[in-house]
Order: sequence, then structure tokens, then C-alpha cells
Amino acid sequence: MATTPQLMNTTVSPTNTTAKSQEQILYQSAGAIVAAIVIGVIIIFSLVLVTLKMYNRRTRTERELKMKSTKTATANQSTRCNSSITSQPTSIASIPADIQLENR
Repeated sequence: MATTPQLMNTTVSPTNTTAKSQEQILYQSAGAIVAAIVIGVIIIFSLVLVTLKMYNRRTRTERELKMKSTKTATANQSTRCNSSITSQPTSIASIPADIQLENR
């Protein structure tokens, strides 16, 4: 009779170890799935970040090139205007405040 309880204990304990190992496998696979999702999200965010940096760099260069061409065009126009203005004689007459002009 003593041998019968020992057989029951040995048969019960492998099922518990099997259940525990299945739980451990489930926990490990769940952890692996979570890790894969986190790594995927990090990769997606880094790709979006790199794309936005490239877009920002491209648009900034385009804006700077447009500003330089606009500045060059306005500088050329302003020098043309200044040269035409400076070629004309200018006369500045200042009248002191205490002298009153006669109305005609």
C-alpha cells in the first residue's frame, strides 16, 4: 500500500511541471511578442523622424535659395533705382521754425 501513494505523487508532479513549463512558455512568448512590437514601433518612429528631417532640410534649402535669389533681384533693382536717383540733382531746403512764410 505504501507504493500506491508514491505512484500518485509521481504522476501528479509531472503534470504540474508540464503546466508550469507551458505557462513559462506562454509568458516567454508573450514577452517576445511585446518586445517585437516595441522594436517595430521604434523602427517606425525612427523612419518617420529621418523622413521628416530630410523633408525639413530640403524645404529649408529651397527657402534659402529662394531668399537668396529674391535678395539678389531686389538688390539689383535697388542699385538701379539708387543709381538713377543719385544721378538726379537733389536740393534740400530747410526753413527755420521761427521764420513765417508769406501767403501769396
